[in-house]
Amino acid sequence: MAIRDRLHRPLRDLRISVTDRCNFRCSYCMPRELFGSGHEFMHRTDLLSFEEIARLAGIFMEAGTQKIRVTGGEPLLRSDLDQLIRLLKQDVGISDLTLTTNGSRLSASVAALKSAGLARLTVSLDALDDETFQKMNDVRFPVHRVLEGIEAAVDAGFAPVKINAVIRRGVNEHAIKDLACRFSGSGYVMRFIEYMDVGNTNDWSFSDVVTADEIAAHIEASQGKLTALPPLYLGEVARRFRTAAGGEIGIIASVTQPFCAHCNRARLTADGRLFTCLFSSQGVDLKEPLRAGASDNDIFQLVYETWTNREDRYSELRSSSTSPRLAKVEMSAIGG
Repeated sequence: MAIRDRLHRPLRDLRISVTDRCNFRCSYCMPRELFGSGHEFMHRTDLLSFEEIARLAGIFMEAGTQKIRVTGGEPLLRSDLDQLIRLLKQDVGISDLTLTTNGSRLSASVAALKSAGLARLTVSLDALDDETFQKMNDVRFPVHRVLEGIEAAVDAGFAPVKINAVIRRGVNEHAIKDLACRFSGSGYVMRFIEYMDVGNTNDWSFSDVVTADEIAAHIEASQGKLTALPPLYLGEVARRFRTAAGGEIGIIASVTQPFCAHCNRARLTADGRLFTCLFSSQGVDLKEPLRAGASDNDIFQLVYETWTNREDRYSELRSSSTSPRLAKVEMSAIGG
C-alpha cells in the first residue's frame, strides 16, 4: 500500500538513525561548544534495538517504502552494525539498503557490512587537505584515514562509492576543485551540498551558502563543461551531471533550488521518533507504542496518519517573510 501525503508525495525513502553520537564535531552539525564533554547523549536503553528497527522497517515497507538509509550520528559507532544490515536485508527484505558514514571507522567494518548485504555506501568528506578537513571535523582526524576507508570500500566491491561534501563559504569552497578531480573516476560519484540551516546550532546564514551555480562554475573551471543527466527516479535530490572526463557529479541545492515538491523521505531517530522533514520541529513517538505492545497494524495506522497529514515544504518557504522561525531537530539526531 503506497500511501501519499497531502501534496501527493509517496513515502518512498526512510532514513534510520542508529545513534545520536558522533566522533567528529563538525561545526555545521555538532559544534564542540554545544556538544562538548558535558553533553548528555541518549542512554543505551533509549535506543531502538536492532530487532525493533527491523520490525518498524517492515511496517514502513507495507506503507510503500522502497529504500532505507542507515545513518546517525556516526552509525559505525553502534556496535555490530552488520547485524542490523543482515536483519534488514535478509529478514525484512529491503533490496535498496545504503549507509552514510564519516568514514573514520570504515576500513575495519566495510567487509562485514558488504557480507551482511549492504548495497550502497556514502561517505561524508568535506575537503582533501588536512588543514581544512581537521578544522571542519574539529577532532584533528586525518583525512588519509577516511581515504583509506573509501579505498577499502571500493576493494570490497562497492561501486560506485558516493562522496558527499557540504560546502561553506570562507571555509572549504577551495576544496571543490580537488574533490571533483580526485573522485572523477568510474568508481565514485561526487556530490556537493549547499550549506543548509538544519537544526539550531550551526549559526547558519545565507551569506555562508556557496550556491549550486557557483559550485558548478568551480567544477567547470577545472573539469570542463558539465552535461546534465536525467534523474534516476522522481524525487532524486541531486542534480546529476557528466564531466568532460566521463565522471559523475551531483549537486544538492536545497537552499537555492528547493525540491520539496517531490520529497518522499521520512526520518526515524535512534530513539524511535518519526520526522517527516529534515527541518521538522517535532516527531511522532513510535517507540512507546512499540514497547507497550501495539500490533503492527496499530503502528502502521500511526505511520499512515502521520504521513497522510504531512504538508511539509520548509525549503520552499524558507525565504518567505511569513515563514515561522521554529526550533528544528538537530542533524545529529536524524542524519542529513
